[in-house]
Amino acid sequence: MDWFTDLPPGGDKGYNACIVLAYRYNKTSMVLPCAKNDAAMDTEILIWNRVISHTSLFQNIKSDKDTKCTSALLKNLHSLFGTKLSFSTAYNHQTNVLAERNIQNLE
Repeated sequence: MDWFTDLPPGGDKGYNACIVLAYRYNKTSMVLPCAKNDAAMDTEILIWNRVISHTSLFQNIKSDKDTKCTSALLKNLHSLFGTKLSFSTAYNHQTNVLAERNIQNLE
């Protein structure tokens, strides 16, 4: 999971960023429009409504150390559902290769 920010505003709500979710096992990805200044709770609601409610819970989520991922809310949700949260450094292609590659393709 990674964020692609500083996009030109678009859509009804003026989205200027997106969340890239890359599925490691089937090598697919999902891009969710969002705003750069969305709070962690907005991100959680977006992921719940657009992904988890239609598919299933994740076993492991890898992300860089963005404040939206390190928030207490996200950690509590991960502990509640048993999801493992792993952090990497920003732009680390070895641990977050699928999300980083998808962001490069979007650029």
